[in-house]
Amino acid sequence: MSVQVIESAAVIGAGYMGGGIAQSLAAAGIRVVLADISPEVTRGALERLLREARAFEDQGLIQPGSYDRISANLAAAPSIEQAVRDVDFIEEAVFENEDIKRTVLERISAAARPDAIIGTNTSTLPVHVLAPFVSGQERFLTVHFSNPAPFIPGVELVSGTKTSRDVVAAVKEMLERIDRQAAEVADRPTFVLNRLQYALFKEANTIVEEGVATPEDVDTLVRSTFGFRLPFFGPFAIADMAGLDVYVNCFVTAEKAFGPRLSCPETVKNLVAEGKHGVKNGAGYYGDYTPEETEALVAYRNKAYARMAELLRELGPSPLEKRRAGKG
Repeated sequence: MSVQVIESAAVIGAGYMGGGIAQSLAAAGIRVVLADISPEVTRGALERLLREARAFEDQGLIQPGSYDRISANLAAAPSIEQAVRDVDFIEEAVFENEDIKRTVLERISAAARPDAIIGTNTSTLPVHVLAPFVSGQERFLTVHFSNPAPFIPGVELVSGTKTSRDVVAAVKEMLERIDRQAAEVADRPTFVLNRLQYALFKEANTIVEEGVATPEDVDTLVRSTFGFRLPFFGPFAIADMAGLDVYVNCFVTAEKAFGPRLSCPETVKNLVAEGKHGVKNGAGYYGDYTPEETEALVAYRNKAYARMAELLRELGPSPLEKRRAGKG
């Protein structure tokens, strides 16, 4: 089966998120048209995005030649209707408000080609809430970039009950071309990214409110311990490497202290009961590990963490760390 190739796009909403998405698409050679609340706002956003792209390239943050590609492929339209009327893909990136999105999505779907794919950059609203605002729901899905869009590689894809698999395949192919990593998740409020992010943030606030640690010390521990691993491995891979039997024992202490909300997940208990303790005995969340795979994984892990430490030393402390050190 041939996958539809997205060669042109419109981004509706030229603020920080929408602008970053537009830069990313244009830098990869996709023709992009911007539209916002008025022609004046859109033109101002285009000028800002070009200035940013020039600065990014001068600072070595994007590939050489990116500014020229963005400049050649990014344009402004005087209205939403003119922006979307003849493009392959439309990304709605307006304010996270259902009523605003309703108005914009209705205008987009009325003016776009019938075969144009429509994505929304919502970070929390389910597809089934927004899909009724779109004519041709089979072409609609969430394509959720993260902030700042020019630099964060992960993108959440959320399909509705009517979303075509051909549409998903076309969006995945486009994301691969712009050097992004797509993950498909179910249509639930907050999806996966923010559900995890908000859970961590809520627990971090509870720790501070209980007087266990300051916000600064919580941030230090997050970025310098388990957060240090996260660019390379997710929670299931980390658990496999740490030892699932270790996790079961640690959850005993956590449940005694904090109750059922920090009880051991049944999946971990079941894997350990089956004798699957992770990498150390050759089976875990990621299935079976051969001795060769285990050796390669440990070698990659060690190299990755060492290189991360080198990078942090090279970059030096963030402005927030410097401020904190100055107060000391």
